[in-house]
Amino acid sequence: MKIIIDTDPGQDDAMTILLALASPEIELLGVTTVAGNVPVAQTTENAIKALDLVGRSDIPVHAGAERPLLRPPVNATHVHGQTGFEGVDLPPPSRPATPGHAVDFIIDTVMAHPAGEITICTIGPMTNLALALAREPALRTRIGRIVAMAGAFSEVGNITPAAEFNVYVDPHAAQMVLASDIPIVMLPLDVTHQMHTSAARLARFRAMPNRVGPVIADWLTFEKKFEATKYGTDGGPLHDPNTVLWLLRPDLYRGRGVNVRIETDSPLTIGMTVTDWWQITDLPRNVLFIREAEVEALYDFMFERFSRL
Repeated sequence: MKIIIDTDPGQDDAMTILLALASPEIELLGVTTVAGNVPVAQTTENAIKALDLVGRSDIPVHAGAERPLLRPPVNATHVHGQTGFEGVDLPPPSRPATPGHAVDFIIDTVMAHPAGEITICTIGPMTNLALALAREPALRTRIGRIVAMAGAFSEVGNITPAAEFNVYVDPHAAQMVLASDIPIVMLPLDVTHQMHTSAARLARFRAMPNRVGPVIADWLTFEKKFEATKYGTDGGPLHDPNTVLWLLRPDLYRGRGVNVRIETDSPLTIGMTVTDWWQITDLPRNVLFIREAEVEALYDFMFERFSRL
């Protein structure tokens, strides 16, 4: 599977990149960065640091949108720390960003491959993807599918009472993507809140006999402090790796096709993913919306893959 990861690292974003690299079923063509958890200059530096951790300087990293389409920037430094990589002191990045804007890289790469061959994993705000679709409408028939960590139904919101963070940061971009007619798989908070990073699971990462396992344990120990306090647990949800996990093990997830739209006007509920789970409307089913996961099997699979690095 040929994929591009569009991301705003963030500790769990970096895990997603590393999981793709640990999986021979996947060819990671490049990483594109966007402002989200931290500003885009920092997300770009973090993406390069994650690749440096496993010696993959061959993977291009293209910096992208510095702010949402229409709204002021929002960040998540209260969760990820000022650098987005708090918890681990990694060496400075070995290289600058690859020349060329992320939007151009997405367009050029998708258009250079046969229609349907490339999957976009979007694990941050969808600004780059929306801009690419606006610049090159042909992407609507060329992108094979989009696998997104985005949205919520029963879990409602994690940055406001109504909205999940990735969608809330740039709801207009998310709505443009959802209206694109590209096949979309959405891994929402309904799933990520099941993927609890318990103390026992962090201990398994820390015990791995490689550099990556202890780094992941330290990243998640820091990132989940906020969420552990918020939810009253000994860890927190694991969000972004579910996109690559779904690509690798779709048999361990369950959901169904529904219509999803994004609220872009209401001051109270902006960024809400309005999910027609019960097919109340006759709107087309534009999303495979995942709501259940076989958690233990997915963690076992992750531990096996990360131990390869």
